[in-house]
Amino acid sequence: MAINKVGFLSDEIINSAGSQLSSGDVFLSDGLKNHMINHGHSSCLPFIPRIQDIINNPDYVGKSPNESGNSIELVKVFTVENINIEIAIKLDSSNNYLYVSTMYELQPLKLTNRLKSGRLKKL
Repeated sequence: MAINKVGFLSDEIINSAGSQLSSGDVFLSDGLKNHMINHGHSSCLPFIPRIQDIINNPDYVGKSPNESGNSIELVKVFTVENINIEIAIKLDSSNNYLYVSTMYELQPLKLTNRLKSGRLKKL
């Protein structure tokens, strides 16, 4: 399975999300595409080449209440396509690297609810 560097997660973004991660390079494996197809997120496949933009310029940041603190959520609003794309970046603690664990469309209502609850914050 190939693993490629797709971006750099900065301290600024990590701190904005309130995450405990350390800044560093973010990697993407070939397995993400299969994960997305298997979980019904194939509509987001055309956005895989834009992951670096999501990492570098997210519109919203946060962290999942279901994770132990070794992850961060980034959301980018693509206005031309009228879609919100969320990616989750996790720390592989065994090998000490950050990777994109999932990518999916975040519906407008869910985005609004996550902002109201404080799970996500606007950058």
